[in-house]
Amino acid sequence: MSSALKTAGLLGGLSALLILIGGSFGGQSGLIFAFGLAVVMNVGSYWFSDKIVLRMYRAQEVGADHPLYRITARLAARAGLPMPKVYIIPDMSPNAFATGRNPQHAAVAATEGILRLLSEAELEGVIAHELAHVKHRDILISTVAATLAAAIMTLANMAQWAGMFASTRDDRNGVNPIALLATALLAPIAAMLIQAAISRQREFAADRGGADIAGTPLGLAQALRRIEAGSKQIPLDANPATAHMFIMKPFSGRGLMSLFSTHPSTEARINALMGRS
Repeated sequence: MSSALKTAGLLGGLSALLILIGGSFGGQSGLIFAFGLAVVMNVGSYWFSDKIVLRMYRAQEVGADHPLYRITARLAARAGLPMPKVYIIPDMSPNAFATGRNPQHAAVAATEGILRLLSEAELEGVIAHELAHVKHRDILISTVAATLAAAIMTLANMAQWAGMFASTRDDRNGVNPIALLATALLAPIAAMLIQAAISRQREFAADRGGADIAGTPLGLAQALRRIEAGSKQIPLDANPATAHMFIMKPFSGRGLMSLFSTHPSTEARINALMGRS
């Protein structure tokens, strides 16, 4: 099954979960309220995400005389994309991300650390990966997922309060308060798991798309291994809300916590790139 179909299925799962908890707690009015609130919260993030995130990491725009700009311009032309703005982040941890609401308003940012660590071929693989995110409109997909997840969590919080104040079945007009509390506690966990799974699928898709843009998977595969090693030596002080945007997850997630990871394991990504999975 393709990443696009898996992503569509996961988004459908989030939608079904929203309808389930909305129907069990607030009915149609509760569902509309939670979804409307989530839309309001996330539209601003979607529309202004590039400015917010770039300012958060003190990114500085570079011009046509910078090597990163020239690499990005060459790959953007190859991918048939408008030229994005190019930024450098003053941080020695190796990482990079793309942002912007659509290809016409995109930006690519790389840390000083990644520029020093990688060869030109490896850096091309990384930038091609980020341009694939732009081409696939992954900022829009992640915003839709975040909107659905936020609506679920809003309803879950409302349901928790309702469950605590509803002592009998009759108090909730036929709704069991224990079942309501259980739904309120489990639904946000399920939403986070699905949201993380969507992010992982988009990373796999961007890896493949980046390899196509660069013309080879070798540069990106080598870059991923070197970025992982470099990130362990110099961790990135990243905001958890933006962790999904980076090419390499800023935080380690092992064991059970890997289920909530926004990125697949580096080994899984390299195996997929090299056709070993």
